[in-house]
Amino acid sequence: MRRGVLALSFLLLAGCVPVVSQRGYLPDPQGEASIKAGTDTETTVQAKLGDPSTRAIFGSDSWYYISSVEKQLAFFDPKVETRSILAIHFDKDGKVVDTRHFSLKDGHVVAFESRTTPARGRELTFLQQLFNATPGVPIGTLSPQGQGAPGGGPGP
Repeated sequence: MRRGVLALSFLLLAGCVPVVSQRGYLPDPQGEASIKAGTDTETTVQAKLGDPSTRAIFGSDSWYYISSVEKQLAFFDPKVETRSILAIHFDKDGKVVDTRHFSLKDGHVVAFESRTTPARGRELTFLQQLFNATPGVPIGTLSPQGQGAPGGGPGP
């Protein structure tokens, strides 16, 4: 009996231990310090730091090395503890212009719009679609009495 209670309490406590995850890649400080603006190119940066986590799609050519530490407790959503971003900006010739560091405090919360655009017409439930479906006849072409509407449109 005591072993069962002890095992159960151990399992409950093990479920409360937070899981810490390291995500992404941040280059070593020595390789980062060796990058010089105006002299290094995309090729030399890639040789020193490796492939970036992501590249800029619009605007200037920039590379981003992103790393974060997340902590999750039980079934709750993970919480980002730290985030480090190294941004390397290149000019049109592929030479380094600037390097910058960003952290979690530099981020901005983006408010997503929750409204939806109303659609014209009416939505049918699954059962309405199922009972309204007649083989070979498109939905909406039958009148309530089951007769075809004149002109092929919906009935009166």
